[in-house]
Amino acid sequence: MAAPDVATFINLSDLQRRYTDSCRRLGSLPNATILSSFFKAEIRKSCSDPCSLDIFLDDLTDMDFQPLLDISVAIDSSEIEAVDIHNGSSCVLSVEYSLALIHAFSQKLRTVHLEDSRNGNDLFREISSRGTTCQGLNLRSSHIRKLNMVGEFTKLHTLNLDSSTLLTSFQEGCFTQMPNLTSLSMCETRVSNLWTTVAALSKLSSLTELRFQKWVCCNETVCASVSSDGSWDDQFSISNAFADSGRQLIDFHETSNLVSSTEDTLRNILPFSNVGTVQDLQSMMEDMSDGSEADFSFQHQEADYAGLFLNSLHGQHREANMQTVGSTGMLWNENEEPCAITRYDGDMALTYVSCCASPICYEKHYRDYMIASLPNLKVLDDLPVRKADRESASITFSKSFEYLPYKRKYKESVVSLLHKREIKGSRSCPQINHQKSSSPYGSSQFFYTRSLCAAKVGSTARPSLHPLSISSCDLSNGGRSFRPRQFEYHPTISSLMVFGTLDGEVVVVNHETEKIVGCVTYFGAMNSVLGLSWLKKYPSKLIAGSDNGSLKLYDIEHMPSITNGLHSSPRAVTFDDFEQLTSVHVNSTDELFLASGYSKNVALYDINYGKRIQVFNDMHREHINVVKFSNHNPSMFATSSFDQDVKLWDLRQKPIWPCYTTSSTKGNVMVCFSPDDHYLLVSAVDNEVRQLLAVDGRLHMSFEIPHTGSAQNYTRSYYMNGRDYIISGSCDEQVVRVCCAQTGRRLRDISLEGKGLGSSMYVQSLRGDPFRDFNMSILAAYMRPSSRSEIVKVNLLASPQKPGEECCSPYSRPSNRMGG
Repeated sequence: MAAPDVATFINLSDLQRRYTDSCRRLGSLPNATILSSFFKAEIRKSCSDPCSLDIFLDDLTDMDFQPLLDISVAIDSSEIEAVDIHNGSSCVLSVEYSLALIHAFSQKLRTVHLEDSRNGNDLFREISSRGTTCQGLNLRSSHIRKLNMVGEFTKLHTLNLDSSTLLTSFQEGCFTQMPNLTSLSMCETRVSNLWTTVAALSKLSSLTELRFQKWVCCNETVCASVSSDGSWDDQFSISNAFADSGRQLIDFHETSNLVSSTEDTLRNILPFSNVGTVQDLQSMMEDMSDGSEADFSFQHQEADYAGLFLNSLHGQHREANMQTVGSTGMLWNENEEPCAITRYDGDMALTYVSCCASPICYEKHYRDYMIASLPNLKVLDDLPVRKADRESASITFSKSFEYLPYKRKYKESVVSLLHKREIKGSRSCPQINHQKSSSPYGSSQFFYTRSLCAAKVGSTARPSLHPLSISSCDLSNGGRSFRPRQFEYHPTISSLMVFGTLDGEVVVVNHETEKIVGCVTYFGAMNSVLGLSWLKKYPSKLIAGSDNGSLKLYDIEHMPSITNGLHSSPRAVTFDDFEQLTSVHVNSTDELFLASGYSKNVALYDINYGKRIQVFNDMHREHINVVKFSNHNPSMFATSSFDQDVKLWDLRQKPIWPCYTTSSTKGNVMVCFSPDDHYLLVSAVDNEVRQLLAVDGRLHMSFEIPHTGSAQNYTRSYYMNGRDYIISGSCDEQVVRVCCAQTGRRLRDISLEGKGLGSSMYVQSLRGDPFRDFNMSILAAYMRPSSRSEIVKVNLLASPQKPGEECCSPYSRPSNRMGG
């Protein structure tokens, strides 16, 4: 039997010859960029560097595809050790051919670079769904909003997503097929949610290096490298932990012999009809060589790197806002953004400045949260994670965050908890083992309810967000959509909700079935409904107030389920107007209600007689945005004003003087009582949220929510799960924060994500569901003029049921009038 053929080792010259022979057979001109790549590979080989071949898809046309495909079968048995494929912004090669080349070089494919372009985005979409065998993947895209890399990436160890400026989050299955990914970089993205980000990253079992920002050392020896005119010294370089290993810069001024060699080769192998002049060939080589070694994943960032660094050194405003270095060695500006960090190497103190940071870096305790949540992490933002860092992060995490609700420290199975509950409930005799339960809630009647909630919250990486789908398509007014501006859950009927609109409508809906129960349009199209309050003893009745001052009492049993025109007039009790109204609230006995607005006064109304009883003048120094009755005492009420004061009043004492006054540092937007009236929850401008003892106004808890620095960041906060948790959102932000009311620790952040470009959103209002644990609704809108708003139902105990369910549909920005 004849011995099998032994595979012939192909050197670079033979490989290049095969390429040019293929071009000749196909009657096409060899691509100058490909020829140059062969020469550069030869230089790397002569320098004993890794012999790699660079393929720049920007410089290829569909005519260049077949010759490259022909040599791809020989690459595996050649001297080429690695293939790097670059796809820039001007690529004209079809996606099908680009993808075919990536798969053709699969055995020795090292890195794939994709820059922002239509071709690049389509190519990345295909790669995301199919996978690739490359070891490194660099992507710069301004079109990807939610990453969804579900293909197989078994060899991928480095993923660079820097400057993907619309990237905010990750699909559920993202990162599950990357068992060997060790390095991930996401600088200058819009990723901001600590919880959903960690949930996605925790699936990367091999991840050791993570970066959301760059820390630049700015010690004196380094700062000296910056010249007086602000330019970079030639001796100063920025190390890049994510740069491709083995890549060498080629000086084309020193390779003129290669250029001439290329010209000779082209003359010899091509028919005269296809050969241009020597000048044409030189021009081709110059065009090819211009920037051919630039790594597009970093070139734009490093151009801005110096500017950001210099700004951090010379920015007087930033220096003026620096605070004292804390125990973590980190400096924060007045907006609580990280500016600098100091680390010690023996006796030497090294100071680093943050550059190219994603929004997630501005979260207080971001670094500690990441280190505590990702135990395998060795490098975060180019800084090593030391043992002391882990110890400090563990302490900070336990003080500032809740791993699970109700102080649960370990994730439990819902099935196991249900089994334990059933076994305990079926026991008819006392337990033999009288061992004390290890859980502080073991003897509580709420133990299993709280444990089940904790288990469900722990099992859902992201909550279910469902926009309430209510429109007037079944009405006689032509299918006009509603534009909600205010809403309230019914206090005794779990399925009902009422919302008022910017167009003066009052709409009662069954939010479980999304069916309209009643709808009236009475206030007029130019008036917004800002005040809504249900009666408790008469559950079919509610008070509605408009910003034009109109106040009416409606009975939903007499409210038409469809409108018969823009000015339908159901039976309603009309009260005296309260000009520029922003808030109404009914007392616990359904006898009285209060109204406040853009004035210093509060009006008291008698519901039974349908008239205004009294106006209390000058209760504050500025307008009173919200007034709230106690939940159980019919005479006690609280007012919050933009004069920075919150006051408690008693109608039995003729409210001339308040029971007490407590002050915030900024104007107050909201105040409300806890369901048991034990606390007052006060929300002032820009995330200043405090919980007071209702009996005397003493501070019980200050919630450390980061400030934005905006004087228009109106914050609203309410209770959820009784008085266990509070939810807080602001009109300059697209996030709702869930915090423990007793410890102040943050449990979760819920991020709102719209569809399409320019989809920045904000929280207009929010309410906790009084009947369902860890459920709430958010009135959310896009930051666009003349746009709609929508009510989004949130369930922290359930995951999204459908792809994209957590995304809200397009909204428009409603009026910025105050109110709850």
